[in-house]
Amino acid sequence: MRICDYFEGKKVVQMGLGLLGRGVGDAKFIASCKPGAFIVTDLKNKEELKDSMAELKDLDIELRLGGHDERDFENAEVILKSAGVPLENKYIETAKKSGAKVLMSTALAAKYAQSINMTVIGVTGTRGKSTVTQMIYDALKKYRKDKNIFLGGNVRGVSTLQMSKDFKEGDILVLELDSWQLQGFGDLKMSPNIAVFTNLYPDHMNYYPDMETYFADKANIFKYQELARGDLLVVSDEIYGKVLSANPSLEPFEASRIPQEWKLKVKGLHNRANAALALEVLSQMGLSMEEIKDALENFSGVEGRLQYLKGASEKLGFRIYNDNNATSPEATIAAIDALASANSQLILIAGGKDKGLDVTELAKKINEKVDKLFLLSNTGTEILKKKLDVDFEEFENLEEAVCAALATARKGDALLFSPAFASFSHEFKNEYERGDRFQEIINDEIGNKK
Repeated sequence: MRICDYFEGKKVVQMGLGLLGRGVGDAKFIASCKPGAFIVTDLKNKEELKDSMAELKDLDIELRLGGHDERDFENAEVILKSAGVPLENKYIETAKKSGAKVLMSTALAAKYAQSINMTVIGVTGTRGKSTVTQMIYDALKKYRKDKNIFLGGNVRGVSTLQMSKDFKEGDILVLELDSWQLQGFGDLKMSPNIAVFTNLYPDHMNYYPDMETYFADKANIFKYQELARGDLLVVSDEIYGKVLSANPSLEPFEASRIPQEWKLKVKGLHNRANAALALEVLSQMGLSMEEIKDALENFSGVEGRLQYLKGASEKLGFRIYNDNNATSPEATIAAIDALASANSQLILIAGGKDKGLDVTELAKKINEKVDKLFLLSNTGTEILKKKLDVDFEEFENLEEAVCAALATARKGDALLFSPAFASFSHEFKNEYERGDRFQEIINDEIGNKK
């Protein structure tokens, strides 16, 4: 079956256009499949989505922005649902009652990839999934020259569905999969050929009613794996018991530690655990131990995930780390542990919007290991402040907080931007915009010092 067969000649509604580029890519691909009618609808209005709209201006697409119209869902044959649509959504329920097929972009692309005998590698977990995914992808790109290697899923600006037009038999698709995208895998009753589960911590508790519901979406990464197909399930020691209790179709393979003598560029024990997961997958994919060692030791990290800003650090005389994508307390705790030292001062910039997560342990870690603290005002920050015993300065915008932190930093210090909370506010539409702005402020400060 061609992937366009899902859309060609059908009445299609895409629920969600968004600002990150994935929705735009999805829409472009669907339009190329010549649907009978194609509506793209989003809760955001025309002004908010003007950049995304500009990308679609020459395509035969009806845009319904600033809200959804239930009549569109009553008449649709296919719904492409974006990640993050609420678990119980009246428009999706209307579409299902009308007999529409509800699909999600990344899952559909992965299903198609498997149907043409590609290998699909999927990575999920609360923390570490981006790093493990990138480690696997980079190594395969370097050492599996006999294959085309694709990177998709929860990747900024990438529509895996649009990418599927270039898929060929025998290729490899590496996916970072969040819990929302894995809902789509559950709908299609499918799992990747190789699944990696890093860990599980409370997250998105403003979306999920409880941890079991959150885990249930994550578990789709292994739920439909097949022993006869030669599938593999790789897990960390901290999630092994939880996965086993879900009665997976395959015995989980617990990743061992990487050799102690391997010297990674990325800091922290959590990144050595990430590398151990990547090692098992790469070994399964035919790389030698020498090749895996080379790839992992030369891996320089992922943007926004304890990312060392080398150029800026060298110019300013102290170490600067962009950990913008740390949107949970556990992620920021891991970053603090990786950088705290008795020989240097740790300066932390944190704060953001509450996601219903417990910040008790984060507050303890800050009280114990952070020397100077700069907070961004928001709902999550208000909760954190009540548990802090250390002095802090609070700011209404990121620029003021970063400039204040830079002014206190001295040679040898470590300045860490690790928010621990979501980014949505009057200042930022998403976490990527927040990370971009952090780096812009740093670069502006360097320019001012010339």
